[in-house]
Amino acid sequence: MKIVGVTACTAGIAHTYIVAQKIQDAAEAAGHECKIETQGTIGADNILTDEEIAAADVVIIAHDIAVDQARFKDKKVVDIPISTAMKNPKSLIATIEKKLGK
Repeated sequence: MKIVGVTACTAGIAHTYIVAQKIQDAAEAAGHECKIETQGTIGADNILTDEEIAAADVVIIAHDIAVDQARFKDKKVVDIPISTAMKNPKSLIATIEKKLGK
């Protein structure tokens, strides 16, 4: 499965980057491809391309602040608080697998 996502926390410092890494690690450990864009205090990093979004099976938006989701309009989107992904990223990936039958 190909997973893309965006993380963004209120402060835009630690949790944005920690959660991005946790999601990526959990997805890759489960055998999936994953790329997570971070939207922190330094701006957007690891920016998703239109091609990566088009090829994705699912988009994870883990955030506590507003994230523009217009570019994901035709995709399956999992929209969750950043704390949910922080606490149990493996469970998040397993739930997505189950719901998508992957």
